[in-house]
Amino acid sequence: MDIDGDAEEASRRIRVRFVTKLKPPYKAPPTSIAIPTNLTRFGLSALVNNLLKAGNADWKTEAFDFFIDGELVRMSLEEFLLAKGISAEKILEIEYIKAVAPRKKEDPSLHDDWVSAVDGSNPRFILTGCYDGFGRIWKTAGVCTHLLEGHTGAITSVCILDPLGSDGRRVVATASKDMTLRLFEVNTEEFQGQLKKIQSFKTLRGHNASVQCIAAEPSGAKICSGSWDCRINVWQANDSDSGGDFMSVKKRKVDIEDEEPKSEGEPISTLVGHTQCVSSVVWPEHETLYSASWDHSIRRWDVETGKDSMNMYCGKVINCLDVGGESSSLIAAGGSDPILRIWDPRKPGTLAPTFQFSSHTSWISGCKWHDNSWYHLVSASYDGKVMLWDLRTAWPLAVIDSHEDKVLCADWWKSNCVISGGADSKLCISSEISVM
Repeated sequence: MDIDGDAEEASRRIRVRFVTKLKPPYKAPPTSIAIPTNLTRFGLSALVNNLLKAGNADWKTEAFDFFIDGELVRMSLEEFLLAKGISAEKILEIEYIKAVAPRKKEDPSLHDDWVSAVDGSNPRFILTGCYDGFGRIWKTAGVCTHLLEGHTGAITSVCILDPLGSDGRRVVATASKDMTLRLFEVNTEEFQGQLKKIQSFKTLRGHNASVQCIAAEPSGAKICSGSWDCRINVWQANDSDSGGDFMSVKKRKVDIEDEEPKSEGEPISTLVGHTQCVSSVVWPEHETLYSASWDHSIRRWDVETGKDSMNMYCGKVINCLDVGGESSSLIAAGGSDPILRIWDPRKPGTLAPTFQFSSHTSWISGCKWHDNSWYHLVSASYDGKVMLWDLRTAWPLAVIDSHEDKVLCADWWKSNCVISGGADSKLCISSEISVM
């Protein structure tokens, strides 16, 4: 089978065979065909759709991405073969997958101020933090079920403790410019169509400057926080015997004073070493946490000893940090330039990033690995864009431009959605993303 056309006459041809791990009806015929080498992934996608439609009259067009020798194709076939030194004399095997890009954008969920933090680690709900001082629980786009009250300053970070537990009751944490953390207990299965206003059951005090970031230990038993006081505090989170006060409201009554929380907590340990704001923390393993700072360093800490086992100088202010990828060992970080950098600390003797992605045009404010993929992560930037990345190509898989101002945070939700918050006071959800 040959593909003909006037534009292709001037191009060389190569024989290819399209293969996929996708199930029917996504499997194209295994026969090799001759195609022009000037085709890009968009032309290849159109070609595969034509092949699939030929065998299925009801086929609906689908966007595809393509791999050759394990690397994503982001240029014409001819350019790719030349760059990789691949011979055009043999039959070339091209693997195709569903394109990793959102197929749907939900209506934005509006807040009263900047949306500074999001957590999508629980598939039942989204947790957001806002500069109006409130945390919010969202069942889905536009459906806010709980309002978390108590802070006297802007919320800077949020996290869900033990997000994948079996029942509907969850403890969530918020951090604020008021120098405190607050713990709330919410029941996400009790929503009856009416917003619930909740007071925190515990306030954690111990920082003497704004708290910038928080992260929970994997079991949810402890939580850590980073602050503008340059310290990381570790707190016990699971020693409460009861939840917060629940109050059903339609809107906040401004003449009712916030109730005092039932208890207060102090840090059980403090990690000292950073010399400027601790901007991001992540706690991927029981006794190991990572921190990033405006002092240009990323550190790995032994929680039990309180000592850092790695101190990596990055040369830039770091705003965001996450650990994931292959064997959950890669460090992704972004900061005061448009470059998303990824390090592999398992490689000794070098501090050079293993990967650098430079498609943003302003500071990077957030980055997050996909839980079920070694290759995929998302980034957010002050340029107003959210980008999806695959380590197998230097170009973004997708650019999401749902925001009208700086994007301040981003996360994955339900494995196939990207959520983001911004200075436009919106929580945006981009859904139906196929990550294999």
